[in-house]
Amino acid sequence: MAEKRVMCFGDSNTWGFVPVATPPSTRYPRELRWPQVMGAALGAGVTVIEEALNARTTDLADPSNPLLGGAGLDGAAYLPAALASHLPLDALVIMLGTNDLKAQFARPPERIAAGAKRLLDIARTLDGGIGTTYRNPAVLLVCPPPLGTFSPYFVEMFAGGETKSRALPAAYEAVARAAGAAFLDAGTVIATDGVDGVHFSADMQRRLGLAVAEALRPLIG
Repeated sequence: MAEKRVMCFGDSNTWGFVPVATPPSTRYPRELRWPQVMGAALGAGVTVIEEALNARTTDLADPSNPLLGGAGLDGAAYLPAALASHLPLDALVIMLGTNDLKAQFARPPERIAAGAKRLLDIARTLDGGIGTTYRNPAVLLVCPPPLGTFSPYFVEMFAGGETKSRALPAAYEAVARAAGAAFLDAGTVIATDGVDGVHFSADMQRRLGLAVAEALRPLIG
């Protein structure tokens, strides 16, 4: 069987951030992170590329993280280079939007979904990398699950975010449908159960990886 290449583009929950009441934290071992669980479920011949970064947003810079300026935390600014550098790709899994819920950005759910749509548009109009003729990858948009119960560290950071997070699935599904992308509402299979209210336990990482594998299987054959 020919190799299938899948890139997972996300934030700290794709990176594997271990929930703690007060950061900093550490990263789950490779085999416990949902992209690798997904890859194992899809079987031999699938190469998983983890393109994940803590605090990444859909399409805006984060002035509170000056060390990662420019395209650092802006998913839409970084995605074209990320895609081109990892070609050929059979599929792209995008799960972003949680950090867009931060109070400093004051973004309504519809604007966050518009940020996700920018990512979908980039993926379907890449038309190869620099000097290549590779096809655009199939795309699966994963809506993050609603936020959980915050530890004190995150209460102010994500003030109002929990309510907004519950409105994201409908908005995400609409933009995925408009862009011709596949869609998965992660909130139907997992909960944000970490002690911080933002990140996932190892069990939720596992469940998400299995669910993404099932959603991705028809896209890569």
